[in-house]
Amino acid sequence: MAVASSQLDQLAQHALDVTKIMIDHSQGNCTLESLQVRRDWRAFSTSQKKAYLESVLCLQALPARTPLDLAPGVRSRYDDFVATHINQTLMIHRTGTFLGWHRYFIHEFHAALRDECGYIGDYPYWDWGADASSMEKSEVFDGSDTSLSGNGVFIPNQLDIKVLTGNYTPSVFPTGSGGGCVTSGPFKNYVVNMGPSFLSTPGGNVTGMSNPLDYNPRCFTRDLTTSILQQFNNYTSIVHLILNNHNVWDFQTDLQGLPGTGLLGVHGGGHYAMGGDPGRDADVSPGDPGFWHHHGMIDRVWWIWQSLDLRTRQYAISGTGTFLNQPASPNTTLETVIDIGHANSGPIAMGDLMSTIEGPFCYVYI
Repeated sequence: MAVASSQLDQLAQHALDVTKIMIDHSQGNCTLESLQVRRDWRAFSTSQKKAYLESVLCLQALPARTPLDLAPGVRSRYDDFVATHINQTLMIHRTGTFLGWHRYFIHEFHAALRDECGYIGDYPYWDWGADASSMEKSEVFDGSDTSLSGNGVFIPNQLDIKVLTGNYTPSVFPTGSGGGCVTSGPFKNYVVNMGPSFLSTPGGNVTGMSNPLDYNPRCFTRDLTTSILQQFNNYTSIVHLILNNHNVWDFQTDLQGLPGTGLLGVHGGGHYAMGGDPGRDADVSPGDPGFWHHHGMIDRVWWIWQSLDLRTRQYAISGTGTFLNQPASPNTTLETVIDIGHANSGPIAMGDLMSTIEGPFCYVYI
């Protein structure tokens, strides 16, 4: 595992070097002086972590922009982002827009923290591999006042989770070391207002409301499951994902997990390892503050993968506009326009989302 960790560091350094060279040769607005650097949560100081956490809590306290006739459950600016993800889930997962849409989504979340809550710090990501031995001891989830809050209250004798995807045989995974309401850290009093929509629960059931955008206040729960992170998000898995997939279709399919194989990929692995409600809910998952760190790492992995062959990968898109192309829909292209609704900003073409130093972006990862 130490070898794979070192490999990932080398790949990230390569991506950084390539990106800086591209900036030097670019005529765009992104410069080395204006370049933002996204960092692992462990690299943040105590004061930097608290500044980020306070800005998220601020967003959770600001009034919503989404009209109630569109999403009756929204109660905060934070909920605007959750509602957008719920509303568009079947157009942004296992589609041609998955990677670019989420790149834009987390960028605009960062912009809201900055513009509406005064956050001036870097965007964080969660280095999954560093926590593959114990999520409970992670600086991300240890329940301290500089974490994203900790585990839920332990619920004994929980039955296994069954993950359903389309018409395939369900995959079975263990539950974790929590399961109940979160009682520690900055988000211990946080209330989830919408959903559930497609929540995998112990015993193999999937819970959902007829309209997951309705108002349904409840406690925020977690069920940290290290065994899932160990299986799907270890450093070897991350390196294999980057090095063993040579076109974007294979890369994004491996990343999300191939239906029917029992594989969650790093994307599903991270969500299911956080567990609980809404962490294991495919639609409502941004309701867990860990979503933003998790998708920061997803974007970092894509950035690294792109850097290995910019000529063929920088603007590579594959897929249609619907989940597993059901129902059948047109192919996604660079001209395809996405819109994150009332979350933040307006429509934007996929072609403007393919590089971290073009379009609205100017950032790298370390």
